[in-house]
Amino acid sequence: MRFNYTAISLALVATLSACGGSGSDDTSTPTTPTTPTTGFSFVATEMITNLTDDVIVAGYADLAAKGDALLLATQTLLTSTVQADLVAAQNAWKSARQPWEQGESHIFGPVDSLSIDPHLDSWPLNTTDLQTQLANSNGFDADTIKGWNDDVQGFHTMEYLLFGDGVNSNTKLIADLSTKEREYLIALAEVFRDYTAQLDDAWQVSHNPQDANAKPYAELLKTPGDATNTIYSSQLAVIEELINGMIGIVDEVGNGKIADPFGESLTTADTSKVESQYSWNSLTDFSNNIIGVRNVYQGEFTGGADKQGLIDFVTAADATLATRVASEIDDAILKIQAISGSTSMPFRQAILDADGRARTQVAVDALTKLQATLQSDVLPLLSDWNS
Repeated sequence: MRFNYTAISLALVATLSACGGSGSDDTSTPTTPTTPTTGFSFVATEMITNLTDDVIVAGYADLAAKGDALLLATQTLLTSTVQADLVAAQNAWKSARQPWEQGESHIFGPVDSLSIDPHLDSWPLNTTDLQTQLANSNGFDADTIKGWNDDVQGFHTMEYLLFGDGVNSNTKLIADLSTKEREYLIALAEVFRDYTAQLDDAWQVSHNPQDANAKPYAELLKTPGDATNTIYSSQLAVIEELINGMIGIVDEVGNGKIADPFGESLTTADTSKVESQYSWNSLTDFSNNIIGVRNVYQGEFTGGADKQGLIDFVTAADATLATRVASEIDDAILKIQAISGSTSMPFRQAILDADGRARTQVAVDALTKLQATLQSDVLPLLSDWNS
């Protein structure tokens, strides 16, 4: 409930005047009462500019660079018999996975409008069609693959080819990598490189490749309310988008990525629903999702110089709440990482283990608490902001 402090203040001034509250005589110079404002004040321009340039755009630029590196690493595999080359390609895949997963905390704009998300990260993988392509195709090229369904391209198709089926191990020998798998992998990496470059361009060059006059999406985010801005009418709309992005990925991790394979009990756990199960990279994915939330909240990547983030907006309204949100984000990250226990157990094994399931439930509870705070305490601040 918002109180009308102006009316209360003026009534108080009138009362004090009637009672001669100052104790002075009526000949003193009258003062003009100030009029308190409702809600809280915060100048958001610096925060929005920083989050756009130094978190979102920087993240997609990093993803594009790692897309280049992944293509180079897979091209090395074409005729290689060296195990270290396969390990290097696996590491290049994991490295590209990091900025993508952290970027899911702001998965709006071009990643959605250009359908980049399903092109890069469709799950589950269609292993039946994948094997059919390997058996029947006489060669692989990027243009052909772009016309295929999303569930036989992107991160997880490359993951399956690089790491194997992940059931008992995430270690694959280069001797087990067939010629067709190598050719398919290289073409997939070229497609991946193209889409990540397109996403980077959409934020920095033009958000709509079909419109020569379209602005970079970053400029739209930084100039809300501008007469030519057809996406964001105000800074409030931008901040609402950012907060909802955080809520969305916290919900997806807790209630989708973890809860779906976790099931109601050990007997209903389903490892086939575990994302990134072939590489055993699931817990790293999940923690990176929430690290992405922390990037937006704090305004910088982990270990970076302090810059304005949503924490500054929340602090302007309620410093205690701002600290609590930061603590809950850190706690959720730690609880996800702790699922692996002392034996570095991968997520697909942890949900089939009694102690692993207990640790998983602790992480889900931490995510539920964070989501409730963002929805019930942070998002409502928008209605109390004197924007």
